Amino acid sequence: MAVPVAFCITELDPGGAERALFEIVTRLDPAEWTVKVFCLGPETDLSRKLQERGIETVCLGARRASDVGVLFRLIRELKKFRPIVLQTFLFHANIVGRLAGWWAGVPVILSGLRVAERAKRWHLWLDRWTNRLVKWNVCVSEGVRQFAMKDGGLPADKLCVIPNGVDVERFAHATPADLTPIGIPAEAWTLVTVGRLSLQKGQDDLIEAVAPLLNEHGELHLLIVGEGPERDRLTALTTKLGVSNQVHLPGWQADVPGILKSCQAFVLPSRWEGMPNALLEAMASGLPCIATNVEGVGELWGSGEAVNLVTPGDVTALRIAVKTVYEQRQKQDGKLPQNVIIKGHTLKSVSLSYAELFTSSLK
Repeated sequence: MAVPVAFCITELDPGGAERALFEIVTRLDPAEWTVKVFCLGPETDLSRKLQERGIETVCLGARRASDVGVLFRLIRELKKFRPIVLQTFLFHANIVGRLAGWWAGVPVILSGLRVAERAKRWHLWLDRWTNRLVKWNVCVSEGVRQFAMKDGGLPADKLCVIPNGVDVERFAHATPADLTPIGIPAEAWTLVTVGRLSLQKGQDDLIEAVAPLLNEHGELHLLIVGEGPERDRLTALTTKLGVSNQVHLPGWQADVPGILKSCQAFVLPSRWEGMPNALLEAMASGLPCIATNVEGVGELWGSGEAVNLVTPGDVTALRIAVKTVYEQRQKQDGKLPQNVIIKGHTLKSVSLSYAELFTSSLK
């Protein structure tokens, strides 16, 4: 008989954690697990796609963090579904899910730690305070596990690691997208980054790093794919540095695989991370990659790629790394990055790891 397992996530907008949840739940064996997804936020395209794939999904309609009523709505839903296992994703869902799961009498509560949170220290306190309700905290990288122990104060015996995964075939064999509607000429050499426009992602450091190179090389363009609260500040920065014609911020884009295939190099300028999906996707695309040495990144890198790692916040080092890749004017063949992913970061391996964790947690 299939075991009822609930997943709870803060929202189902098309971000990295949300996509990860989608891939995990749609790959769990329905003969072993009866899956139901609870989203604290409103209905979205991704929630509808889950429904289309046969995954029952309930969106609880919270539109702000102060909506205390969502806790009681989740308790009511959990009591109706009666899961044996509850797996939560993202900070707000972790806290609300733990409290609701405990109140609803869910036997096993697991939480997902997907980032080394360095901006909101009160998150760490609240996470530590409610962690007595959790059997396991699932970290997306060894870096996040170490951060959870040292900075978060969580016990080592409640921390395990299941890394992110990526659909290698989807990115390796994508059809290149046409970037001219974005304003990038067909003959351009394009550096791309993908991520929410936020302080964490470090797009401001990247713009400052490449501005002198953009002014020197007219064919060089920077494409920043994503949306978020830093949009106005980033746009103002490109104007201030005189590079607005070569820095493009088109917002969220559906065809990320095609965009990556149309670019010549990828850069991850984050100040902190968990295990960045965007970097996994760029590696699967076979692009030369530059990244700050934040949580999860070093675990993906072979020793041969170490020259493309830079210290977070070091604008000069980031500029030198971009200049080096640009001056080479050649793509890597993609074999080593894809091999790294295939070894432990496929979507199938990630889903199987969650299934194994659920099974072991029931013993």
